[in-house]
Amino acid sequence: MSEGLALHWRLIQPRYNLVGTKCINCDEHFFPPRNLCPTCRRKSKIEGFKFSGKGKVYTFSVIHAAPTGFEFQKPYAVAIVELEEGTMLTTQIVDIEPELIEIGMPVEMTFRKIMADNDAGIIRYGYKFRPIKKDLTAAKRDKGPAKKKSKKKKS
Repeated sequence: MSEGLALHWRLIQPRYNLVGTKCINCDEHFFPPRNLCPTCRRKSKIEGFKFSGKGKVYTFSVIHAAPTGFEFQKPYAVAIVELEEGTMLTTQIVDIEPELIEIGMPVEMTFRKIMADNDAGIIRYGYKFRPIKKDLTAAKRDKGPAKKKSKKKKS
């Protein structure tokens, strides 16, 4: 049996659907889910909450020396994303070259393979974030090589 398999199965709902919790009493949102609001304590009333999956890059780092099992992905970016609801989470940024990532860049959740135990083992899926497409196009245009303007000779 794979190490951490039981934990993996318990966290399917949060990992697959970006489901956390919300305190009805103070309107705080939590990810990963919590059973008790740290602000309200015993007065808290917690319910499940599905996040929008949209947010912005709060900060990020590019990983060049990847840990075992992730060598094939390097270099890759890991970011703290601030969701529209105000909650922050750590995630990998995909579908963009690491040098094009910027703080404040709008991103959205996508469903991706996280890792596989081996060729015949369990494949673990979950959320990662990618730039929102319209913003990615603008980033490529703005960061791309400068175009030389052709000068026409006057006769």
